[in-house]
Amino acid sequence: MVKEGRTEWKGRFFQKMIKYLDEYPKCFIVGADNVGSSQMQKIRISLRGYAVILMGKNTMMKKAIRGQLEKNPNLEKLLPHIFENVGFVFTKQDLSFIREKLQENKVAAPAKAGALAPCDVVLPAQVTSLGPEKTSFFQALQITTKITRGTIEIINDINLIKKGDRVGASEATLLNMLNISPFSYGLTVRQVYDSGAIFSPDILDIKPEDLRNKFLEGVKNIASISLQIGYPTVASAPHSIANGFKNLMAIAAVTDIEFDAVKRLKDYLKDPSKFAAAAAPAAPAAAPKAAEKEKEKEKPKQEEEEEEGDMGFSLFD
Repeated sequence: MVKEGRTEWKGRFFQKMIKYLDEYPKCFIVGADNVGSSQMQKIRISLRGYAVILMGKNTMMKKAIRGQLEKNPNLEKLLPHIFENVGFVFTKQDLSFIREKLQENKVAAPAKAGALAPCDVVLPAQVTSLGPEKTSFFQALQITTKITRGTIEIINDINLIKKGDRVGASEATLLNMLNISPFSYGLTVRQVYDSGAIFSPDILDIKPEDLRNKFLEGVKNIASISLQIGYPTVASAPHSIANGFKNLMAIAAVTDIEFDAVKRLKDYLKDPSKFAAAAAPAAPAAAPKAAEKEKEKEKPKQEEEEEEGDMGFSLFD
């Protein structure tokens, strides 16, 4: 089999990228640090039918994009984000769904000295399988331990590594001795491109309920400002009408003006006892039962008094 030349390989790469840029309106710019070839193959298989992955040299990808700027100027927004070890995931599907697919294909990995921690690492309190001769590792990291049945026991949970910090040699050695793989690696979404707009992947976490709550909060703010400065808007109009109606009710209450909505108010003003009846709290359900029990207790006494008083006959007989 004749090996493909470098020129042919470059030409085929440019054709493929140009085709994807024309065909797909959406894409992810993904980081591929610590992703092996076998893991990449599994990711490609899981995305088959939903998205395509394109990896290549940054200079070649930038060159292909610049060649398409006349046709689609919005592609220029991708250029500042092509740096370090990145690639593209092109799709026509829902972006949140594709991101979930990428997150599912992460592989646990041990901590390596000098690597940047992608997440916090907490060492839980536990009885380890390490003998007393390994105590020096814990002492170097200022981890409080004790010997339990010939093995080292970690007394408290320890925040061993913080996100973004470099893993030290002692931390990496200790985690490997405890058979703990604290990190997971896969394609990480750095930026999202959708029909000419580029934004952070955090935007995909916003739900319709969040948008609705933000919109209602903005409407409330507009209504408050409009009412304060006396400038009518669609948001403040219902409040202005309600306030105007309250003023009409107040005027009608002290004058002879009559209309349907004010009749009940005037009835209350004529008979204040209705306020007390309307505001009286409902009696608890247990109260009637208790009252009935007390009545039952009083009945025999009343009957005895009646028997003593009428001597066996009634005035109405």
